[in-house]
Amino acid sequence: VQLQASGGGLVQAGGSLRLSCTASGRSRIRYSMGWFRQAPGKEREFVAAISWAGETTSYADSVKGRFTISRDNAKTAVYLQMNSLKPEDTAVYYCAADRRYIATMNMEYWGKGTQVTVSS
Repeated sequence: VQLQASGGGLVQAGGSLRLSCTASGRSRIRYSMGWFRQAPGKEREFVAAISWAGETTSYADSVKGRFTISRDNAKTAVYLQMNSLKPEDTAVYYCAADRRYIATMNMEYWGKGTQVTVSS
């Protein structure tokens, strides 16, 4: 499966962004989806995940209450609504897919990232 993330940009602290990720390829296979991020000089970290049907979600503690993951299977897309952004949210954000029910690490498929920069 091929993944393409978009929607990154520059935003002031307290602002919002919505990231999108579209999937193409082996669409008959059900995939859980996730968002990860990597800040300069840091390891890539988990942000949020959603099961194939969308009934189960998981979030990193650092984004709980601020970020919301959702998906539209008709459009084979997953979204990350990011509110109340902080400078420490600055990173390259990646979407990923996995055949497990829901996954927060060791994802099978990765897309190219999209840069999110939050200014103070």
